[in-house]
Amino acid sequence: QVQLVESGGGSVRPGESLILSCGASEGTVDYYTIGWFRQAPGKARERVACISGEEFTLSADSVTGRLSVSRDHARNLVHLELNNLKAQESGAYYCAADLEPAIHCPRTDFSDHSAWGRGTQVTVTS
Repeated sequence: QVQLVESGGGSVRPGESLILSCGASEGTVDYYTIGWFRQAPGKARERVACISGEEFTLSADSVTGRLSVSRDHARNLVHLELNNLKAQESGAYYCAADLEPAIHCPRTDFSDHSAWGRGTQVTVTS
């Protein structure tokens, strides 16, 4: 059974960058579709990026050009690089795995995935 763990969160100033990582405390993240979700205070959890088992990637319109998602096969990690961060992008960031094979990223809801992490906090403040 796959269990996920996020890391890399922290407090940064607007315009700075962070790299979040998603790994597996049990199992592997390799070959599975991994979605990254953000939950800002008082708001619903939303998907901000995804990488499929076929290396297809996508990102939300609000972060396109400032965010990238990639795999580190050697370390069994999926990274989410956040650049030029904005204050409204503060929140808890979660990764979730879709264990069914998929070329693209079909699942947009956090609860539709098969494994989840507990989140890592990102705070963007001046």
